[in-house]
Amino acid sequence: MAAEAGLSPGVAVFYYKSKSGLLAEALRDLYDSYERNWTRVLNAAGENPLAQLISLIYAEFDPLVCTEEFISVWFAFWGDKEIILPQTGHELAAFDQRIEQVGLNILKQLLPREPERAKEISAWLEALLAGYWLLLHQDPNIKVADAREGALRFVATQLPEHSDAILNEVALMDRAKG
Repeated sequence: MAAEAGLSPGVAVFYYKSKSGLLAEALRDLYDSYERNWTRVLNAAGENPLAQLISLIYAEFDPLVCTEEFISVWFAFWGDKEIILPQTGHELAAFDQRIEQVGLNILKQLLPREPERAKEISAWLEALLAGYWLLLHQDPNIKVADAREGALRFVATQLPEHSDAILNEVALMDRAKG
């Protein structure tokens, strides 16, 4: 790994102490990239919670993070999680809680009288998005645009009171695909 990174083995051991230390730092970098991306997209969406929700779905499939390389590395790290988690467990859990809380808070704004429904949709959406990443990792025939559109259509079915606005966004995507 040191050679691949352009480091001598001695330098790698000095800075990272072990293979798990190196892997933990690389995973932190992935998480930081992912968080910077969704934070950027969310800030650009403004104060409208529906625009924020749509933006979070776009962020999940943004070319900055939703690439074959990024997703492959993401899943490779999770394959070695028993090595990495002792060094990063609290940080990763905090990250996961932040992203889940952001989505839940947006849904609670959209459904102020139905916090349980917001919580359910949030959990389903998290599972759906993770599932799409797994499909993108495993099946080269799955297209990112189709996964993003599927996630938006799911949200439209779960939020019928906002489905017209969400489906308008899907229609714009369809037109852009040509």
